Amino acid sequence: MDVVTICSVSGVHLEHVSAAARAGKHIICEKPLEVTPERIDEMMVVCDENNVSLSGIFPRRFNDSTAIFKNAIDHGRLGKVVLCDTAIKWWRTQEYYDSGAWRGTWSLDGGGALMNQSIHTIDLMLHLMGDVKSVAASGGLESHEGIEVEDVAVAMVDFKSGARGVIQASTACFSKTGLPASIHICGDQGSIMMVDDKFSIWDLKDSSSKDDEILDKFGMKSSKSGAGAADPKAIDFQWHQRNFENALNALTCGEKATIDGNEGRRSVELICAIYESIKENGLKINL
Repeated sequence: MDVVTICSVSGVHLEHVSAAARAGKHIICEKPLEVTPERIDEMMVVCDENNVSLSGIFPRRFNDSTAIFKNAIDHGRLGKVVLCDTAIKWWRTQEYYDSGAWRGTWSLDGGGALMNQSIHTIDLMLHLMGDVKSVAASGGLESHEGIEVEDVAVAMVDFKSGARGVIQASTACFSKTGLPASIHICGDQGSIMMVDDKFSIWDLKDSSSKDDEILDKFGMKSSKSGAGAADPKAIDFQWHQRNFENALNALTCGEKATIDGNEGRRSVELICAIYESIKENGLKINL
């Protein structure tokens, strides 16, 4: 055995990663890598000490549409990026939270709608927009019982680039079919909105011959519900498959996986800063 995959409760990943690393096994660990940046730091140290790799799971990074989105931003097609809206308005039943004693706890789940569900799209936001300078937030428990964490949160974000953004996260937005996760990025030369892995807006000042091809293949063609928005079992496995293939290919080639420990840490650091701001009644937190 060369690689161990860790899919256990979030708040015990450190112990399981440490055991695997000391046994000399490379590690692919589900999101979040751990529930605080400090525990992720400990994970990275023990992996380095035992000369094994640590990879995380953020499947949305491996959509073809994500690569197209990132390429458009990097090549200046949006001009100066000024604003980013990130929305994860999902629904989880009370039975979902009651199904495991660890769910909805700070120590083992690490948080609620932000840490468990929205972390995927928050990672995508960081991947596309870059690092965050500061954040101020509000949130709370509105529609569920018997859990410690939030099911609604809103955060105002200042990026290091100078752009600004908003994160809306919830597991209290009822929908029979599920509302898709979305990210909308605007610049002074264009605007792109991605809904799950499809583009609902592709509006750029300077058109390209490939734009029609992109929209034909990756544009919204229906009002299909968002993968995993109401039912976690509905998520397309292919996104995970590409994530695993990337980690295993990196091992084979002696390279760094796309989602290494540092990349897995970024979203957890931001989410924990949002939680700190919520606890401090919206105080701006610098990262």
